[in-house]
Amino acid sequence: MSLATPTFDFDSPGLCDRLQDLPTDALDALPFGVIGFDASGSIVRYNRYEVDAAMFERDAVIGQHVFVELAPCFNNYLIAGRFDEAAEQQQVLDESLPYVLSFRMRPTRVRLRLLADPALAWRFVLVLRS
Repeated sequence: MSLATPTFDFDSPGLCDRLQDLPTDALDALPFGVIGFDASGSIVRYNRYEVDAAMFERDAVIGQHVFVELAPCFNNYLIAGRFDEAAEQQQVLDESLPYVLSFRMRPTRVRLRLLADPALAWRFVLVLRS
């Protein structure tokens, strides 16, 4: 087992904090998609699982707006709206929900986990495919 191998999973508590400083190789070892973005919505983290599943190369995605350019199917009250509300109220966001991805692919059922903490720089959408 590599020192970079994470010892947590999709449902582990405290993931928003842990994902902030996780090295890229450890982020890439996770068995679920990770999309990390800053307060302006600009993507700063994108792991190998998500590259393979969504078929968007990391270099092409970094710097894009998560809800406008990468995943417009997330630009709704269920996802983008929850991040906006948490930011406005300066509250921690840690919610899981079933979802159907539909942008540039056949409809795919997934489980999403939305993570944000006003004390941290980055926010995350985790994507667990069955």
